[in-house]
Amino acid sequence: MDEEQARAYARRNHRGVLATIRKDGRPQLSSVAYLLDDDGRVKISVTEDRAKTKNLRRDPRASLQCLDDENWFSYVVLEGTASFIAGEEALPALRQVYRAIRGADHPNWQEFDAAMRNERRVLLVIQPERLYGMVR
Repeated sequence: MDEEQARAYARRNHRGVLATIRKDGRPQLSSVAYLLDDDGRVKISVTEDRAKTKNLRRDPRASLQCLDDENWFSYVVLEGTASFIAGEEALPALRQVYRAIRGADHPNWQEFDAAMRNERRVLLVIQPERLYGMVR
């Protein structure tokens, strides 16, 4: 599979498993909804207090296994470096991720923004550096 095929697969799917590295070096796996944006970066809504966020703030190496709901034997893995967008500047991007994954606008964006603030949501951004996989 070439890189463009891997990116196309990751773009059309939105569920995956995020792997981060714990303090002791063991992997931490988290089921996530993600967006592979047109800018080529992975975007995931996470909360500030979760293990995955703490792990990535300590060690920004991340792997995301992108899965297809119809065929879980097919997958693409994106490996890269993580960064975060937090605070008020994260809200437009969190809206974008919601809209792309849900396929529709939220019925009340003010309510959405309030929930993002209350839950201490931040945007996890992964810049892919390596892609590989198997699509059947």
